Amino acid sequence: MAWSRPILTPGINRRDFLRRASLVGLSSAALVEGAGGQPAKRVTAETSFGKVRGVEAGGIKIFKGIPYGASTTGSHRFMPPADPVRWTGVRDALEYGPSAPQRDPSAPPPAAGALTVAGEKLPAEGEDCLVLNVWTPALNDNRKRPVMFWCHGGGFMTGSGSSPDTDGTNLARRGDVVVVTINHRLNVLGFANLSEFSTDFGASGDAGMLDIVHALKWVRANIAHFGGDPNTILIFGQSGGGRKVDTLLAMPSAKGLFHRATIESGVALQVASRDVAIRNAEQLLAKLGIPKTEVHDLQKLPLDRIMTAYFAVVREERGVDQAVNGFAPTVDGHILPQQPFAPTASPVSADVPVMIGCTRTEMTLFSLNDQAAFRLDEEGLRARVTDLLQDRGQPMIDLYRKLNPGATPSDLYFLIASDYRYGAPTMKIAERRAALGKAPVYLYYFRWETPVEGGRLKSPHTMEIPFAFDNVRISARLTGGGPDVAALADKVSDAWIAFARTGDPNTPKLPQWPVFTARDRATMVIDNTSKVINDPLREQRIAMFRALNLT
Repeated sequence: MAWSRPILTPGINRRDFLRRASLVGLSSAALVEGAGGQPAKRVTAETSFGKVRGVEAGGIKIFKGIPYGASTTGSHRFMPPADPVRWTGVRDALEYGPSAPQRDPSAPPPAAGALTVAGEKLPAEGEDCLVLNVWTPALNDNRKRPVMFWCHGGGFMTGSGSSPDTDGTNLARRGDVVVVTINHRLNVLGFANLSEFSTDFGASGDAGMLDIVHALKWVRANIAHFGGDPNTILIFGQSGGGRKVDTLLAMPSAKGLFHRATIESGVALQVASRDVAIRNAEQLLAKLGIPKTEVHDLQKLPLDRIMTAYFAVVREERGVDQAVNGFAPTVDGHILPQQPFAPTASPVSADVPVMIGCTRTEMTLFSLNDQAAFRLDEEGLRARVTDLLQDRGQPMIDLYRKLNPGATPSDLYFLIASDYRYGAPTMKIAERRAALGKAPVYLYYFRWETPVEGGRLKSPHTMEIPFAFDNVRISARLTGGGPDVAALADKVSDAWIAFARTGDPNTPKLPQWPVFTARDRATMVIDNTSKVINDPLREQRIAMFRALNLT
């Protein structure tokens, strides 16, 4: 059944209201006020395209599934985003809209309860997915609150802004801020570059990023109605969301639409070149049996056929980094004039303060289905690190063993692989951004270790998200939900809020956090007891820069 955006009738009864609200992730307890057991207050906000109705729960006004763009189906497929059609009356904003299509039609559904944040308990997928969600303490009160605009993870391929883990209620209440999360086109629908085959598709290789720009334009035009300040907007994201932030920093069409940027465990020194993007599109057309001269036929095909062909192309490119050589944003010289951070940082939004960091053992999360990675012997360690670093593998193992006495072979592998994939590129992005000399850069290193999975994950990928959102109990399957977790969230979330408000993450709850420079490399090492260390991974960093040829 296609998803629709319903209009709530004034005569809706309490039972139906509670049923609908349960679909948005609100418990019935959160939907009643006082002892009377009445439904939570319904609230209405104005937008450029018509009025929307949300709900107030726990003092926070919540609007879900607001359209910021027109349908992207049919003749709008692979085209730049456009404004939604204005509506009359009041449109319901009580339920999350669809997540972008991302499922392989030939694959079984994913297992429930996976340790993931961007992809847990998501609404149904749908091609008409240009929707956003807003959490705010108040409407139309001229308070000009900072806006925290979330770009979800999942690479450029999967994920959603509708995850319970990124519910903005706690963050909005804690910081007196407005939180916005969005859905946008992904994978083949967002990044198939068809420009070589028709000028009509000139923007198709970056359509998913243009969706995000379109959502930022919606925020600029409408967020004052939701109590937010259009001149104080933070874009932040983790993993693929961080890569989207990297890319937005390099897009002229995004310049001026945001004023601070946080990149969490998401490094995009570079994205797809035009040659790679066109090659991928040619393979897609070949899988579908469509001649290049008939490329417009893609707009008429059933979605499942396109998704099946896309996944077939990806399977044939096993081992290829899909964020760089897959269906990802394209450097086209216009929408994206240069690589975000290669060979230097893009100067497009050089005046925007940036906070960036990663976790200590990013790669443990990716190894949950690779049990052997947690039981390596010396031979297994050597084989895996050699795959990463070839003849530099054994010297790297020797270095990490010297710096981590008592570490097991699996410990060493995860540290090396995490620094190879995330740590070293993160530090290089900070260095290249600081070299612009226009706005401050703040670097963090997340060392706190989760007790879940018997502690074997240590500091995995996605670990920052529940702390930044102050959702450590909602995300207890990842954090454990213990008392030290709430104490650390109190510090981390306040730092993210401070950065959104001022462009400076300093708060009294953490040590003084200096601006990053290439000389001192001041880094906030986040743990139960956080501290600032200059260049905390100096020897590893130097070795990894050499191995990755990051000059």
